[in-house]
Amino acid sequence: MTLTAPTPGPTTVRPYEQYVYAYPHKTAYRPLPPERAELRALWADEPRDALSLYFHIPFCEVRCGFCNLFTRIGAPDGLTTAYLDALERQATAVRAALDGPARFATAAFGGGTPTFLTAAELDRLCDLAEHGLGADLAAIPLSVEASPATATADRLAVLAARGTTRLSLGVQSFVDTEARTAVRPQRRAEVEAALGRVRDAAIPVLNIDLIYGIAGQTEHTWTRSLDAALAWRPEELYMYPLYVRPLTGLDRHRDGDDRAWDEQRLRLYRHGRDHLLGAGYEQVSMRMFRRADAPTTGGGDYACQTDGMVGLGCGARSYTSKLHYSFDYAVDMRRIRGIVDAYTARSTADFSRADYGWEMTEEETRRRHILQSLLQAEGLDTTEYRTRFGTTPEEDFPTELTRFRTRDWLDESTGPDRLRLSPEGLAHSDALGPDLFSPAVSARMAAYEPK
Repeated sequence: MTLTAPTPGPTTVRPYEQYVYAYPHKTAYRPLPPERAELRALWADEPRDALSLYFHIPFCEVRCGFCNLFTRIGAPDGLTTAYLDALERQATAVRAALDGPARFATAAFGGGTPTFLTAAELDRLCDLAEHGLGADLAAIPLSVEASPATATADRLAVLAARGTTRLSLGVQSFVDTEARTAVRPQRRAEVEAALGRVRDAAIPVLNIDLIYGIAGQTEHTWTRSLDAALAWRPEELYMYPLYVRPLTGLDRHRDGDDRAWDEQRLRLYRHGRDHLLGAGYEQVSMRMFRRADAPTTGGGDYACQTDGMVGLGCGARSYTSKLHYSFDYAVDMRRIRGIVDAYTARSTADFSRADYGWEMTEEETRRRHILQSLLQAEGLDTTEYRTRFGTTPEEDFPTELTRFRTRDWLDESTGPDRLRLSPEGLAHSDALGPDLFSPAVSARMAAYEPK
């Protein structure tokens, strides 16, 4: 079976087209017809013995200049309580829809910034996961996102006591001038203090997020940030290229030569990659590096894309094998506030239906599988692919794989059982990934108007 190939792009490849952290992206989702919206029917024939659980907390203390995530700045009095009340109603509806024994194998709290919640509210959030949905947080990997300002000792104590195995701290830069340029109001001293509190909490895995491509950033200042992070011996470290998207703070100020910016980001990526490899870290994907002796906490860099994802909260996705679904999506702050308010007003019955989604055909499932696998440093197991689909990647994606080989993006030293990216292929993950999108997904995303 040869899948429909996307229209080939221009000869000159831009390395930073899109970060593929989920396929399809929510900009491809559309309102679902009533006959496809009932959660009980959506989950009726789905395996429920190893589900992933995700809670989305949409609040942040500030909005960074590069952020285009679904997040609300601040919360008027009573809003976080109303939001947790709505999460409880949604948990009730979801548990009824699962209708029988369900086991959760992983859990994550994301956002926004989950640690925007107070310690008592985080305790309640954990109760919702455990008592509302039956997830045993003490027995499964639990990952939580945090910011330096909200990684306070009392919050971290709650998370550690409730079984958090991984905490991801969004630092972005240890250089104060770069943080200000990225519209991230923090000082290195505050970041270092937060890292000290995280280590004191004894959460097994610390991840530090850093960004490269900030205006004025050089190999020297990038190395300063990398070395400052390495001083804490984080078990994981993510290097993110800076993107400037519509409706973000930096979008209003972005100018200059995009080709020069591409060159800067590629140069800094390669420098950072080599620096981390030399420090004893293993590359998991273009963005993710893991310390060679670090404990594993379950799941991988693409664990959030696996089927059987149950997402709660107004910015969460849920995945069944046949349908991906969520609530409405926006980037504009006014629209986000409206969506959060509408979420908190929903009744339990309102949560028994999905709003927006994307039907996962067999073709889309194959595309998702190759994206999930090929964008990881270990690559795709072609025997596993054939077992699942009855075909090979070469049969299904001849045009794309030929194009990748022409660009030297594939590692030709692997045997027939492994399809893996070359170092340059990994460096161009954000161009290679979108090249595997289906025409239907690409058309939907192109037609989406940022709001």
